[in-house]
Amino acid sequence: MQKTMPSSSDKIRSRAAWVSAVASVLIFSLKIGAYKVTGSAAVLSDALESIVNVIAAVVALFVIRFAAQPADEDHPYGHGKAEYFSSAFEGGMIFFAAIMIIGESAKALLFHEPPQRLETGLLIVAGAAILNLILGIYLKAVGARHHSDALKASGSHVLSDVWTTVGVMVGLGLVLLTGLQWLDPVIAIVVGLQLAYSGFKIVRESLGGLLDAQDLGSLELLAAALKKNRVPAVIDIHHMRVIRSGRFHHVDAHMVVPEYWDVAQVHEMTQGFEARVVKDYEFDGELAFHLDPCKKSFCAHCEMPQCPIRLQPFQSLPDFSVKSLTDDPAPTNQGTHDDSGSKTTN
Repeated sequence: MQKTMPSSSDKIRSRAAWVSAVASVLIFSLKIGAYKVTGSAAVLSDALESIVNVIAAVVALFVIRFAAQPADEDHPYGHGKAEYFSSAFEGGMIFFAAIMIIGESAKALLFHEPPQRLETGLLIVAGAAILNLILGIYLKAVGARHHSDALKASGSHVLSDVWTTVGVMVGLGLVLLTGLQWLDPVIAIVVGLQLAYSGFKIVRESLGGLLDAQDLGSLELLAAALKKNRVPAVIDIHHMRVIRSGRFHHVDAHMVVPEYWDVAQVHEMTQGFEARVVKDYEFDGELAFHLDPCKKSFCAHCEMPQCPIRLQPFQSLPDFSVKSLTDDPAPTNQGTHDDSGSKTTN
């Protein structure tokens, strides 16, 4: 059973990418103007980071359009993983910019020329920070609401850029107050180190998406949807795995069903259960269940009424937690777990 979001979401993501590109160019222009006015190494470091915003915004324009393409014969899980490439590229660019900033600032520290007209530069940089703050909040909101990792990564970087700019402004203020000119390149070096860490973090998270690392947040949402829609015939779910392709999630899991039901009954129940779960799941997606017969091993945790093969009275339902859903069930003294996920009696 599969659910996809309406095409209006693709249009909203594309519009957000265009807004990001245009705003990034404007903000970069403001910061370059502030650098030309002041000659400050700290302002230059802030402007170099904004180059990354511009490049990343342009890349995101193409990536989001590509990721929005529906699944086809060559890409049965869709094109959503392209967004992880976009965010990984952005993280790499941030790290590269950080190295450039640290290098240029070290030179400025050794061969320092004092900054000029800091008051004017502070006003320009403050205006750029306000625009960045608005843009970052907007991108994060659209990315979260419409499940775009590229927009969320861009929003996170833009908001970190705001804090970078605030740090630069504080540094320039200290230079004005104390007259200590060497503070300017030192602040720029600190900015570069912070950016290097930020870039590394974005790359690491993007690689996690590419390699389908477990995402606790989406697993908790999925567990809640499964728990909300469980019925007596869904005796247990285990060995759950999620393949994330941007906003589209493919979920594989083993589901234990009554062994005395025929194929038609199991199929009808499973189809309805899948439909309800994907409707309540926050992401686009599909569920694919491998069906295991209960083999009388789950009697204590099965609430099926009038079960003709029950060996034990019902005690409690299994907990649909992230841990229980992603683990294999422990063997019981009534059966052993085989390699296929089904139960076999001794």
